Amino acid sequence: MLAKHSSNYIHAPYWQAAIAPKKTEASINHRDLPKRADTVIIGGGYTGISAAITLARAGQKVVVFEADAFGNGASSRNGGMLGPSFSKLGENGLERQYGREQVHATIRESLSAFNWLVNFIRNEQIDCDLQICGRFRGASHPAHYAGLIEQASEIAKIVDFPAIEISRTQQGDEVGSNAYYGGVVYPTDGAVHPAKLFHGLCEIAKRDGALLFDHSPVRQVIKNNSQFTISIDDKKITADHVIIATNGYTGGPFGKFKRRLIPIRSAMIATEELPESVIRSVSPKLRCHGSTERLSVYYRPSPDGKRILFGGRSLGYGDCPQIYHKYLQNFMTRLFPQLSNAKLDYVWSGKIAYTFDHVPHIGVMDGMHYAMGYCGSGVGRANYFGRKIAQKVLDQAEGYTIFEEFPFKTRPFYTGHPWFLPAIMKWHSLADRLGF
Repeated sequence: MLAKHSSNYIHAPYWQAAIAPKKTEASINHRDLPKRADTVIIGGGYTGISAAITLARAGQKVVVFEADAFGNGASSRNGGMLGPSFSKLGENGLERQYGREQVHATIRESLSAFNWLVNFIRNEQIDCDLQICGRFRGASHPAHYAGLIEQASEIAKIVDFPAIEISRTQQGDEVGSNAYYGGVVYPTDGAVHPAKLFHGLCEIAKRDGALLFDHSPVRQVIKNNSQFTISIDDKKITADHVIIATNGYTGGPFGKFKRRLIPIRSAMIATEELPESVIRSVSPKLRCHGSTERLSVYYRPSPDGKRILFGGRSLGYGDCPQIYHKYLQNFMTRLFPQLSNAKLDYVWSGKIAYTFDHVPHIGVMDGMHYAMGYCGSGVGRANYFGRKIAQKVLDQAEGYTIFEEFPFKTRPFYTGHPWFLPAIMKWHSLADRLGF
């Protein structure tokens, strides 16, 4: 059943409405810019702000430059789902390249990263609607069900991560759709309000002494012996260390990093407020949800339980809501015919970054520290990697991560523009229809 489309939606993230009265304040008066800092961070999303907190608490003088407004990137545009992201690691390919023990180490650290962020939010008392609501992942094809169960079983041999097998006859207790062939529930997965989380992190960073400058694109970074000179318009600042934390928005003078990232636009829609009975007809236990399609979609109730938030690929490079809102709304109503008359209140998109090996990367290149490539699981990974890269700058032993062991590779002739994505999307769409 096709949805009844309407153009009477707000082209902005649903999340912004909740934080509009308390937008992140940042200085764009470059007269306040110091002449030097211990560390300059380029990119003011989760990664950059998390790194700034760790460095500022260690006594460093930290400056963060954001090319846009703080909170206007993926950190405040994502779905707010939080988990270890085991399914994003591409275990089979990694094991062939690097061996089983190294892959098992990534799984153990991914769970540690998730637990660290949950504890950090609680300890810092960040008001971001943290919920340990669990996640249902549905098998989109009969052949996928056994693979889900096998993956859960293999992970259970490595870490203590509970998973509950849900047969097709039981799935009505978890999801109000007949489109799945059973699935798995991960009861310890969670969700947050991503913009509230980001706002809370910025408040902590400023309170601890980090200087945040928005609308400040970095034009040039030059290394002189052991120092860097960073240029922002007509101003310059020197620093001992530079952190690149731009992820899906990497560009400008950072071509070496851009060549190693595959930027993908992800989009979301938010329904109008709906009766509780309708919300629970979609998600009876108010969980997060995903599936096994290659062109996967994800969805969840809003933190207040009044809307359905539904996300997936935007089908293009640009922010074209007139295209992706129809695709997502039709996908949503195919899964849930009970939402066919639900109007959309918000439609938006943002850029994420994949890597060629489907794992995040952290390290040093040309003397600059970096952390990026979260492959669609940036809430937990970006915050954790921001802390790790800051610990590396501080030369702390805790900064070690198994993910630094993976070489950050590009491909011949690739410049950062993923011209091949349309063909890959078509292949994935065909594979989804045929159940590969």
